[in-house]
Amino acid sequence: MSHQLPDVQASSPDVTVGLSQVGVTGVEKLVKIAREGKRPLVFTAEFEVFVDLPAWRKGADMSRNMEVIDEILEDATREEAYHVEEVCGDAAERLLGKHEYTSKATVSMEAEFMRREETPATDRETQHTVDIVASATATDEGTREEIGATVTGMTVCPCSQGMSAARAKATLEDLDVDDETITQFLEEVPQPGHSQRGHATLTVESGGDPDVDLNDVIDIARDAMSARIYNLAKRPDEDHMTFEAHSDAKFVEDCVRSMAEGVVSQFGHLPDDAVVTMKQSNDESIHQHNAHAERVVEMATLREEIDGTHRPQ
Repeated sequence: MSHQLPDVQASSPDVTVGLSQVGVTGVEKLVKIAREGKRPLVFTAEFEVFVDLPAWRKGADMSRNMEVIDEILEDATREEAYHVEEVCGDAAERLLGKHEYTSKATVSMEAEFMRREETPATDRETQHTVDIVASATATDEGTREEIGATVTGMTVCPCSQGMSAARAKATLEDLDVDDETITQFLEEVPQPGHSQRGHATLTVESGGDPDVDLNDVIDIARDAMSARIYNLAKRPDEDHMTFEAHSDAKFVEDCVRSMAEGVVSQFGHLPDDAVVTMKQSNDESIHQHNAHAERVVEMATLREEIDGTHRPQ
């Protein structure tokens, strides 16, 4: 004899307090991203799925959330999405449509994939790891999608480099080298500074179709540091990276500002209300602590600052 199963989630809670996020985390799925004229990218992504919950409802429909996320991610795997953030946006909109009691649905994902490249001096084929982050929030007012990445690189401290340059200048003066030669030497041969591995994170959030290429995001973040680093490095490559990094010494703050320049230059088409998040964290080599800087800003403000309208006279 069959009987009706009770819908306990739809009952009233003992404490009538609303919740901003209820959902599931750690959902792993294969995602396939199409590329023009190339084989699609396939990687394992970990998803988080949330909806808000009104005070009068005891619980969210976890099984319904999983059903929706399975449907959309299976579709994305079969049909090949063109942007990672679109997978999140589609899932968030479906969640919002299937939950009559919710006003906001959020889907976010993290994934790791490898990009092929060539070493800087010996042109050997190698790969580097990129951590992708994407998310979307759907409400009755529309959907906002975010795409970004975290990459590693190398930075050199300008302060310690300046001290090394002063030491080199004093030594050359003691050796009776003329000032003009000293100046020319220090301009052409960057002096030592303590270096560290840096971690740059850049994300862009926008409504509608932001048209942000993930590869551009990755390149802007990598180039904001003193030098790119590579998994494979022969001696000429090591020399190249060392020279490049010491020729462009940067504080952690400089890296964030370099990212800002890159964003305005590459993504000038973004709407004024697009939100850019830029973070730089350095694993300090001569300290036990690490250095960190970040900025979260709308494109309209970032454009004004880069153009110079906010600089003091």
